[in-house]
Amino acid sequence: MSAVDPEAWRGTPVAPKGPASGRWDGAMTKAVEAASAVRHLTSPNPWVGCVLIAADGSAYAGATSPPGGLHAERHALASAGASARGATLVTTLEPCDHQGRTPPCTTAIIEAGVRRVVIGVLDPDPKVSGAGEARLRAAGIEVQVGVRAAEVERQLMAYLHQRRTGRPWVVAKLAASVDGRTAAPDGTSQWITSLPARTDAHRLRAWSDAVVVGAGTVRADDPSLTVRHWTPPGGRVWSDGTEPTSVVQPRRVVVGAVPAGARVHPCLQWDGPLNDLVDRLGAEGATQVLVEGGPAVAGAFVRAGLVDSFVVYLAPALFGGDDGAPMLSGPGAQSIEAILRGSIIAVEQLGPDVRIDVAVRESA
Repeated sequence: MSAVDPEAWRGTPVAPKGPASGRWDGAMTKAVEAASAVRHLTSPNPWVGCVLIAADGSAYAGATSPPGGLHAERHALASAGASARGATLVTTLEPCDHQGRTPPCTTAIIEAGVRRVVIGVLDPDPKVSGAGEARLRAAGIEVQVGVRAAEVERQLMAYLHQRRTGRPWVVAKLAASVDGRTAAPDGTSQWITSLPARTDAHRLRAWSDAVVVGAGTVRADDPSLTVRHWTPPGGRVWSDGTEPTSVVQPRRVVVGAVPAGARVHPCLQWDGPLNDLVDRLGAEGATQVLVEGGPAVAGAFVRAGLVDSFVVYLAPALFGGDDGAPMLSGPGAQSIEAILRGSIIAVEQLGPDVRIDVAVRESA
């Protein structure tokens, strides 16, 4: 049974009694879990999770379907049925109040007779941007905003950034030895990290709308850049009983010219400024772009000021010299005052390896 199966939560105390400021923290945590299970399917729509808590304490979960399907709030309402009247609806993102590919979620919430709506963060999309909250308040529904906001903000960082700036969140993925080398002097690099780390990297691909590499990486490794090792979480999270077992493959982008027989085809071959590439991908709906390789392309993105965060996989191995390939190539900072600084936001053990997440920019 999936951790986001609404049946698993029915009748469980996900909204513990306590001060009003923390009363809904448990339910919001469950909503975040539900959203995580569909992170790989919903873009360019936000990956939203929702938990509806009925007056008798029963809980019903929902998560956003792929584009064109129901939003998280409507799934939770459908699961709850008549139990939604007088209930509290806890959702990671502000409910929409406009007609898109689906009807407004606010309408469904109001018509269901929900008493209270608890929101993690407001939606900066100009079509929403406080309108959902205002519509609910105008209907006499109690609204609370900001529950576990930092946690939700981080989960939705790519979406929020894209809606605020028009640009996708750019993640540079690097895999290296502990002495900072990505390949041996003879060019060999497979495999520095272990299968658990590589599997996690494929999840990162699945969460991204586009994967960018350089033409040199294509010529050297002939990668396919598809999601393979990672298996999406299953289990029923939608009210129609469907299971999120498929993966939407990311768009493949190569900086430079690609040989005709390369496995990366079909792909976008790019030979213009990287700023323009990021703008184009954002305009086409990409919320997250993953820069995978190699050192030249990663270094170029860093020097252009386009990287928002790094995911670094470190293996317990050493090349033992300075002649291996570095994580980033090209000219770097010329003084200690000029180095790029960020914040380590997560560290995780993956088999023998370690994943380190570094944010160099706050979400805009």
